[in-house]
Amino acid sequence: MNMGKFVVKQTKTGFKFDLKANNGEAIATSEVYTTEAACMNGLESVRKNAEIAQLEDQTVENYETKTHPKFEMYSDKAGEYRFRLKARNGEIIAVSEGYKAKASCIAGIESVHRNAPTATVVKMTEE
Repeated sequence: MNMGKFVVKQTKTGFKFDLKANNGEAIATSEVYTTEAACMNGLESVRKNAEIAQLEDQTVENYETKTHPKFEMYSDKAGEYRFRLKARNGEIIAVSEGYKAKASCIAGIESVHRNAPTATVVKMTEE
């Protein structure tokens, strides 16, 4: 069975990672960390938290607030659906692209939930 992978990349300002699905599509992205070690810690945090995070659907009125860790699904200014994964301490550790359909956003969350715990780590050199 194919599994997702974390792709760790050096940027001009530090290090970041993308969690990619089997098809190579990025399903979640990290912030830019100042060091590779900090980036790897963030990656491990996503790995641990994604497995147990609950979904908090902020696109519905009077949504139920979940405890951390959690996936927050929300609509952005352009009306697209996005999610962010928050760790136990409430820190955002990964974010998604915008999705036109809510179902696609939910599928993205499920993909992170499924792929992150066992994803392999690939380090890329600067592009």
